Amino acid sequence: MPKVSQAHLDARRQQIIDAARARFAAHGFARTSMTDLVEASGLSIGAIYRYFKGKDEIVTAICEQAGQAFPTELTAESIHDFLQHIRTLAREEDHARLVAQIYAEAAVAPSLAALVDRQLQGMREAVVALLPGHEPAHAARIAEAFVALCHGYTQQLAVRGDLDPAPFTAALIAIAITES
Repeated sequence: MPKVSQAHLDARRQQIIDAARARFAAHGFARTSMTDLVEASGLSIGAIYRYFKGKDEIVTAICEQAGQAFPTELTAESIHDFLQHIRTLAREEDHARLVAQIYAEAAVAPSLAALVDRQLQGMREAVVALLPGHEPAHAARIAEAFVALCHGYTQQLAVRGDLDPAPFTAALIAIAITES
C-alpha cells in the first residue's frame, strides 16, 4: 500500500478547514452539522474524523490560522490599508461573519475564549510596540481601545455589510496619537 505524503495529508486537512470556514460563516456553528461539513468538503465523515474529533477542533484550527495584516506603523495610510484588508476579506471570504460566529462561540466555550484572548493580546502587544514614546500603562490603554475599535469595525461589517473604513481610520488615528 503506497504511503500518503505529508503534503497530501496537509491538503486534506486544509480542505476541511476551508469548507468549514465557508459553512460556518454562512450558517453559523449551531446550524452546521458534521454531515454539512462532509457535503461542503467533498470528503467522507471518516476522512474528517481522521483530522478532527469534532466541530470544536475545526473551529480551533480556523482560529489558529487567523492571520492579520496588522500595520507596521500607526499612520493614516497603514491603518487605512489594514481596515481595507479587513473589508476585502469580509467581501471576498465572508470573514467578518466568520469572526462574529467565532466570538459568539467563544462566549460559551472557555478553550476557544482563551485562544481568542491570546490572539487579542498579541494584537494589543503589537500596538504597544508601535508606541515606543508612550508611558507603558498609557500605551496599553491606547492598544486596548485600538484593538476594540478594529474588532468593532469587523463586527459592523458582519452586520451592516460593506462599510467605508474612513471614519474608523480617523478614530483609530485619534486614538493612536493621543498624548500621554
